[in-house]
Amino acid sequence: MTSDLVRVPGAFGLGQVPARFMPDAVTTMVCGYCSTGCGLQVHLRNGEAVNLTPDPEYPVNLGMACPKGWEALTALEATDRATRPLLRNRETGALEPVSWLRAVDEFVARFKGIQERHGQHSIAFLSTGQMCTEEMALLGALFKFGMGGLHCDSNTRQCMATAHVAYKQSFGFDAPPFTYADFEESDCLVFVGANPCIAHPIMWQRMLRNPRKPDIIVLDPRRTETVMNATLHLPLAPKSDLTLLYGIANALIRRGAVKRDFVEAHTNGFENFARFVGEFTPEQVCAAAGLDRADFDQCVELIATRVRVSFWWTMGVNQGHESTRTAQALINLALMTGNIGRPGTGANSITGQCNAMGSRLYSNVTSLLGGRDFAQTAHREEVAGLLEMPTEAIPSASSWAYDQIVDGIESGAIRGLWVIATNSSHSWIQQDRFNELVKKLEFLVVQDLYPTTETAQRADLVLPAAGWGEKEGTLINSERRIGLVKKVRRAPGEALSDFSIFRLIAEGWGCGGLFREWRSPEAAFQILKRLSAGRPCDITGVRDYRHLDETGGIQWPYPEVECRKPETGSEETASQLALHTSDSKDKERRLFADGQFFTPDRRALFLFDSPRPVAEPTSSEFPMVLLTGRGTSAQWHTNTRTGKSAILRKLYPAECYAEIHPDDARRLGIVPGGKVRIRSRRAELVANAFVTPTVQPGQVFIPMHYDAVNRLTCASFDPHSRQPSYKHCAVALAPA
Repeated sequence: MTSDLVRVPGAFGLGQVPARFMPDAVTTMVCGYCSTGCGLQVHLRNGEAVNLTPDPEYPVNLGMACPKGWEALTALEATDRATRPLLRNRETGALEPVSWLRAVDEFVARFKGIQERHGQHSIAFLSTGQMCTEEMALLGALFKFGMGGLHCDSNTRQCMATAHVAYKQSFGFDAPPFTYADFEESDCLVFVGANPCIAHPIMWQRMLRNPRKPDIIVLDPRRTETVMNATLHLPLAPKSDLTLLYGIANALIRRGAVKRDFVEAHTNGFENFARFVGEFTPEQVCAAAGLDRADFDQCVELIATRVRVSFWWTMGVNQGHESTRTAQALINLALMTGNIGRPGTGANSITGQCNAMGSRLYSNVTSLLGGRDFAQTAHREEVAGLLEMPTEAIPSASSWAYDQIVDGIESGAIRGLWVIATNSSHSWIQQDRFNELVKKLEFLVVQDLYPTTETAQRADLVLPAAGWGEKEGTLINSERRIGLVKKVRRAPGEALSDFSIFRLIAEGWGCGGLFREWRSPEAAFQILKRLSAGRPCDITGVRDYRHLDETGGIQWPYPEVECRKPETGSEETASQLALHTSDSKDKERRLFADGQFFTPDRRALFLFDSPRPVAEPTSSEFPMVLLTGRGTSAQWHTNTRTGKSAILRKLYPAECYAEIHPDDARRLGIVPGGKVRIRSRRAELVANAFVTPTVQPGQVFIPMHYDAVNRLTCASFDPHSRQPSYKHCAVALAPA
């Protein structure tokens, strides 16, 4: 038997592996979990992926990977994969296998029937930030230009809508300015509502490579893993961040830390902003946020005196009732201190899902393709010309957002719903309400890898989809880098790529002729290049998939040719659209180095509003605040995929747990490891008590990955981004 073993290097030296498991080839592609966009080496045996390791050459992760990346193939090997279309038998109520022909016929007949009875816009879809960009674009174009629908949204609304709106309003375009090298080049990093040590561990590793020995400031109610490595922790009261950031701005102004030359040359609205924040005194702000004055003063001192300061935020900011203005308060701090466009600086939103950036630019949902506006006639005409279709086929109004679609189900305006690659029955806020409302639908279609998700179990029709690694396309990560996904496994049974499913439906609907050019994902990528031309996200210089593969991904903008001096009123500047050749050594590029933004006058805007109270304050009946967030680096969203890995399941508790401060546990008689009942105005759940001082008294934290947590959450939304506030609701605790 020894002759069948091969000696290979491993984590603990040389080991022996059966020869039949040894790969015979290696290729590379990007991971399909989070927005970091790591490069993975895919080890192939007879053309099929058998193992994954980090790619040491990829400029994102530099040979590192988190547990999810190492285990990404296990989600494809699950025994509960969807392998055939399933149609619910109207007599027995059971989901039964049918052919693709029958499935598409049923899809078309029932959705068209709903439109005939209730109007063109009585159908909707809810999509994802985890499909490939080409699939997102085809879906949005099919639904709006081919099927005549209007109302659709992505689960990107749950994670990144705030950043999208904040950047668009402040900079003129949804343009995250940073590159991951900024983690390694800052003198001071300010993390707000972000725990990269757990949520984005590779980004955290990039920060640990920083040779400048940077100061780290963390604004977070919890004492997170990131806090434990910080120079300074500001344990602010939940949802007091906008008030605190205005106070920091006022203190910086008073100590003369404003870069006046930059502000005067490149921004508008600063004087009004300075007058507005003048009322946010240190005393008032510290009282509202529950902070020590010394910690506040140290934070201001560090920001004022460090040469390169970068501001980073994620879901703790984005998922709030006034999230857009909070994100813009961070943008304002970067602008007023001149910390933008230089190495180690920036107002930097860390994205959630692997392709939320692609969704924001090309899903054709609330923004027209390429970041355009459905309401602008010139934009509609431009897109129609580029796609060779009638202008009247393109809607002149934006669709409803996710919460409005859900409300539309309740009112009866939405009668048919198509859910693609998301698990709304678990993840949507105030979960029980959503699950009651979907019963009112005349037809619910779920397109997913698994028929076992909470949403698929409620479906009338389940369409079996291929997953990451079973199809090809591109993803766009947090730093605007376009990475390549390859097909390294065959999808099981009759499962098809989302792209192929959309093409089947287009043919069945009778609008296939509109999408003849969309014959493959790579052909669709060429269409997206055309749609990007002259836009801030111009990618016309990317030749093809091979180009992406050879260069280790490419950050937008990446135009084909160096543009001439822009005409008045155009959206770009020559320096922003400079040529970047494929053999460039520059793997990391940031925006706004020239101080030119994407607004009509090229100036960034200071935007602000008075802070508003939370939708659901605590009371005598519900005296505690519930916080939610990522639990471990081994969990992902609703555990739909990470839950398939035995290894990943060992890295997090199997049962839902709640972090409770020792003082609260003693007062309420809750014992460590015992059961605790957590009740909100909407529902209750029972969890294991994890008694720990990492949460403050009066607060409780539950990871978002467990299926019951969103039964508790409160349906409160930011008025600008319409993003839900998952991070605050009032609850009561008692021993179970």
